[in-house]
Amino acid sequence: MSYEVKQEGKFKYIEVGEGEPLVMLHGLFGAMSNFTGVIDHFKHTHKVVVPLLPLFELDLLHTTVGGLEKFFNKFLEFKDYKNIHLMGNSLGGHVALVHVLKSPERVKSLILTGSSGLFENGMGDSYPKRGDYEYIRKKTEQTFYDPKTATKELVDEVYQIVNERMKTLKVISLARSAIRHNMGDELTQIKLPTLLIWGNNDIVTPPFVGREFNRLITTSELHFIDHCGHAPMMELPNEFNVILEGFLQKLNNSAAN
Repeated sequence: MSYEVKQEGKFKYIEVGEGEPLVMLHGLFGAMSNFTGVIDHFKHTHKVVVPLLPLFELDLLHTTVGGLEKFFNKFLEFKDYKNIHLMGNSLGGHVALVHVLKSPERVKSLILTGSSGLFENGMGDSYPKRGDYEYIRKKTEQTFYDPKTATKELVDEVYQIVNERMKTLKVISLARSAIRHNMGDELTQIKLPTLLIWGNNDIVTPPFVGREFNRLITTSELHFIDHCGHAPMMELPNEFNVILEGFLQKLNNSAAN
């Protein structure tokens, strides 16, 4: 199911359902559609919100993890969401981590899946190869355990991005910013209930990255999904939703006691 994208000022976002906000941040080649399976499930119990991060709209100087976090913070202030469950995949997880460390007051829990912030394999030293569709297709497929998850539409989207010079420069700027901004020294400061959901076959942020997040964030719990790559909420949404629902239920139960 596709959802209406609302626009207010400079903010574009999906917002469906009622309840505590479940706010989800997409990654570098991501889009709001990455979360369809999660939205379908949780719109019955939560206000599900997916803002579109301005990966290609900020000027080059501010096309960084920090620049995206500032934009996201303004979005939360504009919408005045409170008690949010903040979830991020890949680069979106990195933005969520920076936000929680800077402005934790609106956030009730943190959910990371295939998050950058400690270690990530990029698209490779030779990336991006403009004009080489086959190369882009193979690289996009590597995001997933099952290459068929990389639909033609998804590959076309990535191909179009890397064939626009300014977008390519911004992709490189964001990727470099993520690698430079290693958060290993800061993660021990996070005291929020944190859920880590990792694909056992993730080659972008491999399983050891999930284990390291789990070690450094002492209030975290870690779950692995088999036969799953870098975007569990896209590749195996049903398994992902069961884990996330259990975590949110446990939070509710402990709040009620």
